[in-house]
Amino acid sequence: MDIDFYLDYVQAAIEARGPAWRYNEYECCGVDFDSFFAARAYDRYHQALRDYRHEAEQIVAALGLDPSATVLDMGCGTGAFALHAARCYRMVYAIDVAQAMLGRARRQAQRAGLTNIEFHRGGFLTYQHEGPPVDAVVSVAALHHLPDFWKLVGLHRLASILKPNGRLYLFDVVFSFEVCRCAPALERFIEKMSVPRVPDSRRAAEAHVREEHSTCGWIMEGLLERAGFRIDTADYRDEFLAEYLCTKHPRTAPAANVIAAAGQRR
Repeated sequence: MDIDFYLDYVQAAIEARGPAWRYNEYECCGVDFDSFFAARAYDRYHQALRDYRHEAEQIVAALGLDPSATVLDMGCGTGAFALHAARCYRMVYAIDVAQAMLGRARRQAQRAGLTNIEFHRGGFLTYQHEGPPVDAVVSVAALHHLPDFWKLVGLHRLASILKPNGRLYLFDVVFSFEVCRCAPALERFIEKMSVPRVPDSRRAAEAHVREEHSTCGWIMEGLLERAGFRIDTADYRDEFLAEYLCTKHPRTAPAANVIAAAGQRR
């Protein structure tokens, strides 16, 4: 092997990852779905819990955008929303940190003949949007991969991608039970997320509670407001799921300082 080529490759990878102090969103917490088989298992598991089509239709209705809109799906996974959205909007940007998830979504888009989706590897902290500001950002079950401080950084960065008065739809695991009741509430969460016909689903739910970064409802609302969003609706379900529909304040300050602070190359 050409040692200079190897050293250049390593240096480029380090620079792309950013400074050592920035949270590494490419390193999985909880279950690692970044393989072909894991991505397929992800779909099998989530389709046992969710109705992808109905869920996507509800999001489209909530956003209230016309067909000329551009929408960014942050944490797109295997394309549950992006594939449906491509039939409703002019352009969809589908973003995920896991190559295997993107690959599965891309193959499904090709089979469906969808040509108006741009797939990019990246996340809340690292994705660089090169196009014009978008009309809406959607994120389903992805933000909990970041600790709370980095959630705020990521939300600031999403605000910078949106047009003034752009919409944000956020759905995630967010706890709204009283902390004194955490044990029975978390047991109920794990039971609900455990699917008998999906191997290891209980283990995955336990890993979520133990290793991932779901936060409290009052914290999430504060993060959204501090990132420059007005919360139009907040729907808390079963004490551990939450849906937010937000509007970017037209006078939200540019997030360039937050982006630079997060170690983005400009």
